[in-house]
Amino acid sequence: MAVPHDLPLVSTIAVGMSLAFVLGLAAVKLRIPPIVGYLLAGVIMGPHTPGFVADLRLAEQLSEIGIVLLMFGVGLHFSLKDLLEVRKIALPGAVTQIAVAMAMGAGLTWFWGWPLASGLMFGLALSVASTVVLLRSLEEHNLIQTNDGRIAIGWLIVEDLVMVLALVLIPALAMNFGAGASGHGVAPATPVWQTMGMALAKLVVFVLFMLVVGKRLLPWLLTEVARTRSRELFTLAVFGMALGVAYGAAKMFGVSFALGAFFAGMMIRESDLNHEVADRALPFQDAFAVLFFVSVGMLFDPAVLWESPLHVVAVVAIIMIGKSLAALLIVMLFGYPLKTGLLVSAGLAQIGEFSFILTTIGMTYGLLPEEGRNLILAGAMISIALNPLAFFFSRQSYEYVGRRPRLSSIFNVADNDLACLRADEKQSLRDLVVMVGYGRVGRHVAENIQNARIDLVVVDQNRERVEALRENGFHAIAGDASYPEVLRQATIDRAVAIVITVPDPFEARRILETARDLRPDIQVLVRAHNDEELSYFMEQNVNLALTGPREIGRHMVEYLRQMRPEIIN
Repeated sequence: MAVPHDLPLVSTIAVGMSLAFVLGLAAVKLRIPPIVGYLLAGVIMGPHTPGFVADLRLAEQLSEIGIVLLMFGVGLHFSLKDLLEVRKIALPGAVTQIAVAMAMGAGLTWFWGWPLASGLMFGLALSVASTVVLLRSLEEHNLIQTNDGRIAIGWLIVEDLVMVLALVLIPALAMNFGAGASGHGVAPATPVWQTMGMALAKLVVFVLFMLVVGKRLLPWLLTEVARTRSRELFTLAVFGMALGVAYGAAKMFGVSFALGAFFAGMMIRESDLNHEVADRALPFQDAFAVLFFVSVGMLFDPAVLWESPLHVVAVVAIIMIGKSLAALLIVMLFGYPLKTGLLVSAGLAQIGEFSFILTTIGMTYGLLPEEGRNLILAGAMISIALNPLAFFFSRQSYEYVGRRPRLSSIFNVADNDLACLRADEKQSLRDLVVMVGYGRVGRHVAENIQNARIDLVVVDQNRERVEALRENGFHAIAGDASYPEVLRQATIDRAVAIVITVPDPFEARRILETARDLRPDIQVLVRAHNDEELSYFMEQNVNLALTGPREIGRHMVEYLRQMRPEIIN
């Protein structure tokens, strides 16, 4: 029997994966996010370029699986605790920035003569950054566990939640505005408020169902499957839940596949097996996410780059300049230091997977013209490719301001109570210790210093954390300790030592240099993450530098010495 070679599903997956691998690898070698390579693979396979043309309908169906697994992963890693910790800046900041981006997009398309509904849809697609790109950028710069990284991630979580809500409302609103946006049809008989009310009612019922039934059923089912000790069954259970809940949500409650998958991930996060679920889902999630980006690239017509170059430039300017400046101003207005504003603005200077999902929905419901899709895809590819430059310029700007005391004072020391200690507090402090960073490590250090009855001043960039510390009786100020004025406010002139526990090694080095400039004789205790950092700090003649693995090993050996000294020696 002859082997059939005309298999569109197999050829689409095989060529798509192979091209995505080659171009993704090339992108990484050029220090460009691999998503750009995946999108270019789709462009090459698409109908707008010569050569092999993949089956677009099959690619779109595969991309739906990619969307489901992407949203499942977002739900699986969604942490309400992390969001609440930075809620005072992330929630209003993200909502305001989305509104500003929508206004810029709608204003630009009004100038082009588009309908209002199309303009708002276009602006919404430009407002949300890529989770994948941001997380990978933060990982590269070792910023995920820093306060600035948590703010950026919290900001993105709020954006994702807004987009999840948009996925519910857009189909409902399309019934009222979709025909008008596409330029034909008649006005619907159902009032807008009634359509939106029905959509929101279905959403509420679905959310309640998942919180009451899904929250108990899915973790229980996973536990039962885990007891069978079958890897195949467990993996099948994970994907059955992701795809099954997504499909059931769409059929029974009228919500999107993406929303159903998001809630499936959230409910499974409640299980003790959530880490194993993530490990099993991640490879398949990555593979189908690649196919999702490839399918999006297939829709892109590169002719827009030379037919409407000014339109493309305007879109990229909104994404990389307009959004970034809006985010920077919002962060600064909330009293955070310049460094936080620069990091958040750099992280948001791109668009990605949610923009593609919104583009697909906008095209489906006639809310977005084909030109809008091509402009969004062009803006995404260019902004993702240039995002490393945004981080580079943010760091250069931070260092430039740091070298100029006047600018440093303006941008990094807010005129409020959290930025300085009261006069009576300063007078009461004697032989104190200044500790920079009240994170996972800093909490334990501060507790031990307090138990030793040593005066302590904590410096942290998280304003909510500083407020909580003050409520608990700590001396604490909010600010970036790499700036001299912040350490002066922490009364470093009266300190016998400074303890640096921040997780960002670059920031730790800056703080060390600033502290030594102000007090060359001060004792410096610093946390290092690895042997390379440890060597650097020892070369700087710090008084004590520690790494977690070394301390764990040392304490284990000490314990063993006490148990069996004759064996160890």
